[in-house]
Amino acid sequence: MPSPSPQRRGPYAKTPARRRQIIDAAMALFAAHGFHNTSLRDVAAAAGIGQSTLRHHFPDKEALLLAALRRRDELGAGDVPERAEDFPAHILGRATANRELPELVELYSVVSAESVTDGHPGRQYFIDRFAELRCDYTRFLSALAGCGRLRAGVDPETAATGLIALWDGLQVQWLLEPDRVDVPAQLAAYLDLIIIDGPGPGNPANS
Repeated sequence: MPSPSPQRRGPYAKTPARRRQIIDAAMALFAAHGFHNTSLRDVAAAAGIGQSTLRHHFPDKEALLLAALRRRDELGAGDVPERAEDFPAHILGRATANRELPELVELYSVVSAESVTDGHPGRQYFIDRFAELRCDYTRFLSALAGCGRLRAGVDPETAATGLIALWDGLQVQWLLEPDRVDVPAQLAAYLDLIIIDGPGPGNPANS
């Protein structure tokens, strides 16, 4: 009978846990100081590891930033509604949940603002993210228009772009003055301006 393989030892043992430890440290630092003002040395120190161990998992700061953004998406993701009529509740549910995730909101707000600069490693990530959101929101709002629940004169794509811009701007204001800015309430007011309450199938798959 062959002997069992020896358990992995050394500084790179428990790789998934170590990667998560590094990413968590990077997320906190990127949120607090931005990408440019955070060094790999800072991240390694915050994670309690050496730089060589960090570079074994992430060869450069750009790779670490993208891993942090993907982790933010995982933590902040919610169920996508199957029916367009559930779209407003989905938006307000995510906005409400974000109240308990200020560190993720801060990371998103800081790095998205930085990403407009040429050569920023997060630039393409945010270009793709905004394009996907515009597409998804337009699809739901078009379905609502199809069942008579979008107010007259409201263009679905324009309303979708406005919703994304409003949400991002409100989150920045909330980070600055959390006791004065109610993000879900403001989003609800916007949705009331463009969507008519009422029953309807509103399934984007069937629109």
